[in-house]
Amino acid sequence: MTDKPVFHRLRLLTGAAALELLQRSRVAVFGLGGVGSWAAEALVRSGVGHLTLVDNDVVCITNVNRQVQATSGNVGRPKTTELASRLADLNPRCKLTPLQRAYEPATADSFAWDDFDYVLDCIDSINDKVHLIMRTRAAGITLYSSMGAASKLDPTRIRTASIWETAGCPLARVVRRKLREAGFEGDFQTVFSPEVIPPVADPDTDGGASGCYRPDFTPDEGDKHRDRSAARKIINGSAVHITAIFGMMLAGLVVQDAVDRTDDFPVA
Repeated sequence: MTDKPVFHRLRLLTGAAALELLQRSRVAVFGLGGVGSWAAEALVRSGVGHLTLVDNDVVCITNVNRQVQATSGNVGRPKTTELASRLADLNPRCKLTPLQRAYEPATADSFAWDDFDYVLDCIDSINDKVHLIMRTRAAGITLYSSMGAASKLDPTRIRTASIWETAGCPLARVVRRKLREAGFEGDFQTVFSPEVIPPVADPDTDGGASGCYRPDFTPDEGDKHRDRSAARKIINGSAVHITAIFGMMLAGLVVQDAVDRTDDFPVA
């Protein structure tokens, strides 16, 4: 793959060895929303050769403002297969595995952990997120995790840091607390921002949450679809220039790690 012109400009930055390593890398993206969908696209455009896409949800019309696979024409279709179709057009040689299921303790054993070199955590449910973090690190897999990308507008405040060095992000604060309570002593890199913008009053929701606007849907595997947003008390606003940057930075951590693991990179 490394001799293909589609990746020529990237090879000029990384060198052939790093690009070859990316082609062999097996990455799983858990959560294909505003962050995970863009992370997946960036990984495919960066030459990653094996990508597993995990999400139980379907496209909602309110996803169109920030999720790369969402259009006004595919509302109600599975996010996994819609994204996989798009990514296959970008790089037909990338092996794509869409898994239409939610990650939670009950499904954790259904994933082939030995098949992953990297896991990108882009899920919102806090308890499931903490469980995914602990399961991934226990398996010795390199983990990069997105903290809260909603309620933000300033892209210059987005950064990467150890989970223990995050500050100002309400989601990261809860994740740190739950990890400590669970006895987790490991570490992993996150993408986060300390910015928090209070929600604007919305007459359509009267200050509360609204469910997704999509037809009823049952995944092929029989796992009943759950509208997680309908169970939330508050839906936070989100913007594509923020969620996409979160996703791109997660993908960038994978690319940088591949570069760091090779000797074929010019030293300044």
